[in-house]
Amino acid sequence: MKQFLFIAALLIGSNAIAQTNAKYAKDVSSVDNIIAALYNVICGAPGEARDWERFKYLFGKDAKLIPTGKNPDGGYQYRTMTPDEYITMFSTRIKTGFFEKELKRETVSFGTVYHAFSTYETRETENGPSTNRGINSIQLFKDQDRFYIVNVFWCAESMGFSLPASALK
Repeated sequence: MKQFLFIAALLIGSNAIAQTNAKYAKDVSSVDNIIAALYNVICGAPGEARDWERFKYLFGKDAKLIPTGKNPDGGYQYRTMTPDEYITMFSTRIKTGFFEKELKRETVSFGTVYHAFSTYETRETENGPSTNRGINSIQLFKDQDRFYIVNVFWCAESMGFSLPASALK
């Protein structure tokens, strides 16, 4: 009986994983789709639930999100977060609406390695004024059947930099 329950649990667990994979399979099927999903999943009105399961599915097992910022002395710094740490940060710090969209992208690749330099713009409401712009440097790994985000490293204009014309349409 224990063996039957164990096998049944494995089958149910495998089925749940297959459903999750099928649910988000299109999101990770191409560079365009995974980057569109990355932007889409974090957008929403104040208090609107995000699909954090979908967000986490986009990333590889050791992936990092790496924002740049200024330290108290005015120098530049960066920090690293896991997708789970990003979710906590986002959920506790972003109280307004948050809408981020891609303005332009340059992608280069070799074999299993893809790099996208993605210019973005943020807003507090879907059609409101721009609140910030910057560039996401997105590293991706192409497995046989899907893409994984390995790192998202970004810098915003709010740090005192202006986007170059080449980063815009």
